[in-house]
Amino acid sequence: MLNNIGLVIRQLDLQPYERVALAMHSFTDKRHAASDDEIWLVQHPQVFTNGQAGNNAPALQTSSIPMIKTDRGGKLTFHGPGQQIIYILLDLRRRRLGVRDLVTLLESMIIATLANFSISAHARANAPGVYVGADKICSIGLRIYKGCSLHGLALNVAMDLSPFLLISPCGYAGLRMTQVKDLSPGTGIDDVIPVLLAKCRQQLETTASEIQDWDPLQYGV
Repeated sequence: MLNNIGLVIRQLDLQPYERVALAMHSFTDKRHAASDDEIWLVQHPQVFTNGQAGNNAPALQTSSIPMIKTDRGGKLTFHGPGQQIIYILLDLRRRRLGVRDLVTLLESMIIATLANFSISAHARANAPGVYVGADKICSIGLRIYKGCSLHGLALNVAMDLSPFLLISPCGYAGLRMTQVKDLSPGTGIDDVIPVLLAKCRQQLETTASEIQDWDPLQYGV
């Protein structure tokens, strides 16, 4: 158990992608060896984000949804209200976690969460994320900086999935996206969050404070 490592959980609610990205980088730049790890829960207004390995999709030229280039791993994906994003801000050296270890941990956390809603999900060896059958329900994209993780995962819960049809999600042509509410009718974000946090604490083997508010001024944004 890593009970000496604090874990602060912050609820950001609905926030613009760029504002949160700037705050996340500010937090990581300023953290030190004794800094608590943090988990940020957030939803974003509709936005496409393109990772370091991503290419533009021609269909986006006619879309009113903005596209933002990011420094996370992975390719092009979509975010919108009803998708629960978790930014994972961990000191990986302190936890003795490699990148593959972290990806596996996050996949296991999502699979265990979905099982709570009677959804049978799985990971794939060469395609990070979580799948239900052939469909993808959770995307993972990370960056490691100064031995710490940034970005995280996006779980489709109860959102408008149609913008995914404009792209090849995560670079896979024809990949279909699914979500919790279509597999467990009546389930929403408020149902998923407590289960997700319980599985997160379990996987990280750490103590955690209660959910705290997020003040963007704390990060200079």
